[in-house]
Amino acid sequence: MTAQSDVPTIPAPREDGRRRKARRTREALAAAALELMVRDGPEAVTVAAVAERADVTRRTFSRHFAGTAEAALDFVREDGRRINALLRGRPAAEPALAAYRAAVVAWLGDVDTPASHHRPEIRALLARVDGDPGLFAAYQRIRVDAQEESVAIVAERLTADPATDPRPAVVVDTAAGVLTAALRLWARQTPHGEHPAAVAQLTALVERSYDALVAEAALAAATPGTPHPPAERVTP
Repeated sequence: MTAQSDVPTIPAPREDGRRRKARRTREALAAAALELMVRDGPEAVTVAAVAERADVTRRTFSRHFAGTAEAALDFVREDGRRINALLRGRPAAEPALAAYRAAVVAWLGDVDTPASHHRPEIRALLARVDGDPGLFAAYQRIRVDAQEESVAIVAERLTADPATDPRPAVVVDTAAGVLTAALRLWARQTPHGEHPAAVAQLTALVERSYDALVAEAALAAATPGTPHPPAERVTP
């Protein structure tokens, strides 16, 4: 298990009254969309229904979200923001892949601001993502946005130019892919016991998934016959 004691607390951004009101409206819309989608299914949820549930106008909805899928999946955007904040705070000498893993573990174990998976309805919605084109497309768009920021953070850690150096994108795509795979498997599994037990199952599954990645990488490196790039020729 990765130690979390050296992970800084994410500071809460300051906001004035107008921004606070906008944030609360967005949160109300996201909660309404999530609730309706879990209850009625994505195909039955309309912008009008979400706006009515949140007690706002359709015009207000459109100021915050492009559609009902983006609203219901807004928690994915917040999760990505928090993981990136934790990644930014990891020790500079820590390898990039290990830093991303540590940020994810810290996010999963944050008791002060529990991650989205602590809410039972999140698992129910994640289980629907692969089977609904609208949800799947929105989920992928939000993930890509979060990973672009992750790539910039890792590039800074590696002092690399992400436009020409593939390492930042490779690290992020690999590390984020492991998390996504674990979340998808967790969402599809039959729940065991109460939801707190399911949360513990996810944490263990994420750790096992990262361990599997490390083990496979070590096996590939130790296997005779593994192809290596040809040595660079030196012109005399």
